[in-house]
Amino acid sequence: MAEAWRETQPTGTFLAKPPFDEALAALGGLQHAVFDLDQLRDLGMGAAGVRKRAAAGRLHRVYHAVYSLVPPHLLAREGRWMAAVLACGPGAVLSHRSAAALHGLRPSGGVRIDVTVPTSSHRHHPGIALHRSTTLRPSDTTRENNIPCTTVARTQLDLAEVIGQRRVERALDQAEALEVFDLRALDDQLEHNPTRPGAARLRHVLGEHYAGSTPTWSEFEERFLAFARTAGLPQPEVNFWIVLPDGEPAIRADFAWPAQRVVVETDGRDTHDTRQAFERDRRKDLRLARANWRPMRVTWLRLKAEPALIEGTARALLGL
Repeated sequence: MAEAWRETQPTGTFLAKPPFDEALAALGGLQHAVFDLDQLRDLGMGAAGVRKRAAAGRLHRVYHAVYSLVPPHLLAREGRWMAAVLACGPGAVLSHRSAAALHGLRPSGGVRIDVTVPTSSHRHHPGIALHRSTTLRPSDTTRENNIPCTTVARTQLDLAEVIGQRRVERALDQAEALEVFDLRALDDQLEHNPTRPGAARLRHVLGEHYAGSTPTWSEFEERFLAFARTAGLPQPEVNFWIVLPDGEPAIRADFAWPAQRVVVETDGRDTHDTRQAFERDRRKDLRLARANWRPMRVTWLRLKAEPALIEGTARALLGL
């Protein structure tokens, strides 16, 4: 008698996937192609079976007791994150910069993956930045894309320990843009973690920064905003929409001081270095000038080479 997974078709006999392989594929689909040794045992595969499949190239070791269906270098970002969480044991969650990237609050930019465990741990794995927390509550964790991770609010508290103030502001701005900013949840985190190093920075940012007020779109815009603050210029509106009386579409200004009717445009080469962009920008300046706004264009080179000229011009236009 044919085995349970053998089927006959008009073209001949072939082997369908055994039940174990089907279950493994289903688990891999849920967990971004990775799983740990305990999960493999739950599916009915012992250590000897794992070694045999690994030797045959059908399983690939990512960390100790963590395997994937594909070679580790072919894992997607989510697969690498999931593998790191599984490697750190029960209760582990993606956190800090990695969780922020998962939630879409900011790009990760780091080589190591941040994972938080709720108790002390002696596990160490290459490429994983392990954080130990005795204040991590079940309510501080969630799943995003089926990856265990810290909630948005807890992630923002953790971020405040490992990134600077302006980057914390940007993460809050992005949370507001994604409609996941929750001030009450942040207050709860601060109340529950009053002595953590990130609490003071997050409290300071929340006290002086309105989430969603400075959502810069480029590194050049970030550079100019930092320059304006260092120079002591009044806080500008960022990516501010101006409706002019000419009946044409509204203009989005990179930076604006509406009370003084001053606009600053940061002319980066990536978006302004074409003939079409050149003409469009000059026409926008004409529309602004006709409505008694004063536009000022700043290039990366001028900001770097002649910051005093940029500051003096901005102060003159603002009447400072």
